[in-house]
Amino acid sequence: MTTLKTMMMALLAGSLAATAGGTAYARADGKAFDPARFQEHLAKRVDKALNGTDATVDQKKQVADILGQTFKDMRAMHEQRTQNRKAMQEALQAPTIDPVKIEAIRAEQMKIADASSKRFTKALTEAGTVLNATQRQAFFKNWTMRGEHHRKRG
Repeated sequence: MTTLKTMMMALLAGSLAATAGGTAYARADGKAFDPARFQEHLAKRVDKALNGTDATVDQKKQVADILGQTFKDMRAMHEQRTQNRKAMQEALQAPTIDPVKIEAIRAEQMKIADASSKRFTKALTEAGTVLNATQRQAFFKNWTMRGEHHRKRG
């Protein structure tokens, strides 16, 4: 049962992190994305998520590097999702609705979502191999709690 609970927490954490990764590239304030600053922020989040565990500095760095690379890899997918959202809006607001075109856009969105999910699941698996079971459980619990805190502030 503990393994199932851990997997569910990992999936939840993954979805939160994927959302955070997408918004990291979509700055609303017009400032350019700064990869070094983002990696620093990510390292701080990992450190907080592993606070109170016996995780070493090296383990924390490895997890932060894995997640940082994942967000870099997912940047193109985020841009594709943004383009598809715009295409869907245009297709739905066109003078004539083209169901074939709308379905093609929807299918592409699902392909991108699946690729994002696979990439982030791979990252969670890689990060999980760096940590022992107790560290993994603390990481996902703390990472998830942070995400829930931000959703409540809304």
